[in-house]
Amino acid sequence: MKYRNLPRTDLLLSEVGFGVWTVATNWWGLIPEETRRSLLEEALELGINFFDTADTYGEGYGEEVLAKFMGHRRHEMIIATKFGYDFYDTTTPRIGHQERPQKFEPEFIRFACEQSLRRLNTDYIDLYQLHNPRVPAIESDEVFETLEDLKHEGKIRFYGSALGPDIGWFEEGQLSMEERHVNSIQIIYSILEQDPAKDFFPIAAKEEVGLLSRVPHASEALTGRYDAPPEFDESDHRSFRRHQWLSEALVKVDQVKFLAGEDVGRTMSQAAIQFVLNQPTITSVLPNFTTLEELKEYSDAVDTPPISEGDQAIIDDLWANNFYLEEPEPVFREI
Repeated sequence: MKYRNLPRTDLLLSEVGFGVWTVATNWWGLIPEETRRSLLEEALELGINFFDTADTYGEGYGEEVLAKFMGHRRHEMIIATKFGYDFYDTTTPRIGHQERPQKFEPEFIRFACEQSLRRLNTDYIDLYQLHNPRVPAIESDEVFETLEDLKHEGKIRFYGSALGPDIGWFEEGQLSMEERHVNSIQIIYSILEQDPAKDFFPIAAKEEVGLLSRVPHASEALTGRYDAPPEFDESDHRSFRRHQWLSEALVKVDQVKFLAGEDVGRTMSQAAIQFVLNQPTITSVLPNFTTLEELKEYSDAVDTPPISEGDQAIIDDLWANNFYLEEPEPVFREI
C-alpha cells in the first residue's frame, strides 16, 4: 500500500481507503456477516488504514461494525465518519433510499458526535464530515464554531465536507474550501463522471484541501466485468441507475479498454483507480468492496503502472467530446 498526507494534518491515508457503507447496509449487495468481518480485517492486513463511514449507515451499524470487528486495532486506523442526518427521529420513518431530515444545529452536532464516539467505542474521531450539506449549513458560523470546540476538546481531530452530488455539490464544495478551510472534501470522480470534480482540483490545490473520491468504478461499469447492464435487486443502490445510463456507460468503457490488459499490467478496475489517483489533490480513493477478490484487486491497484500523460490526454479528449456519442447522456449521478 502507498500513503498520502491529508494536507494541513498529520494524517497519512492509504491511497485506497475502505468505504464502510458496503458492509453496513444492503445497498451494494447482500454480504454475509462473516464476509463483512473478513473484508475489514483483511483490509488492515493489506495496508488499508483509512475507513470512511457515517452515523446514518445502517442507522449506526456503520460505526458499530468497526468497533465490533476491529476495536482492538483502533490506533492502526484513521476513521472518518459523518453527521447531519437525524435518523434518531422515529416519528418520520424512512422509505426506501429517500433522504432523511437534516440537522446542523450545535446541540444536534454535539449529540451526534457523542453517539458516534459511543458506537465507535473510541474517544476521538480522526475526520468528522458534514454529510451532504447545503449552502446554509456551510454558511452557518455556529456549525463551524461547534466543530472548532469539538477539536479543542479532543473529540475530533479534523473536519471536512462530504458532498452529494444531487444533494449539495459545487457551490457547497467551493464554500467549504475557500470560506471554511476544511481539511477534506469528499467527491465523486471517475473516468465516466468528471464534472464538477475537475473544477475542485485547482481550488483544493490553492487551499491545501485533500479530496477523497468515491465510486471510482461508476456503478460497476468500469470493473471490466460487464458487457451489458447488470440486473440489481430493487434494494440495491445501483438499481437506481437507469438502464439507458448503464448502456451508454458501457459504450464509453469500450473506448478506454486500452488502459487495461496483460501488456499494460493492470485490469480495468485497477485502471479506474489509477485514473483517480493521477490527480495529486486526491488523497484517497474509496472503491466499493463486496468480496475478498475485489479487495485484493483494488488494493493492488496502487502498485500497477500509473496513467501516462498520453493516456490522460486521450481520456481528456474523450470526456470533452462526450466520448463521441451522438447525443449527450442524461444527467444522473450517484449519491
